Amino acid sequence: MGIVEDLADELAVDALATSERLENEKIILEVSEILGASSTTAQEAYLTAIRVRRAEARARKYLEECRTKAAKAQ
Repeated sequence: MGIVEDLADELAVDALATSERLENEKIILEVSEILGASSTTAQEAYLTAIRVRRAEARARKYLEECRTKAAKAQ
């Protein structure tokens, strides 16, 4: 990845963790607004990283559920 994507991804990881720890979804949006005020390119990369990481988490949860069901069926 390029520097924008790398930095945006690192920020997304931190924002997701902080949001989860503090149980405050607004943190993710507020970080986005701060980025957007200075760089829409960074904001877009950040929001993409958020979406990708959330999608990956949902997919992993689904796979784990499938494994659990299969193990119980055996």
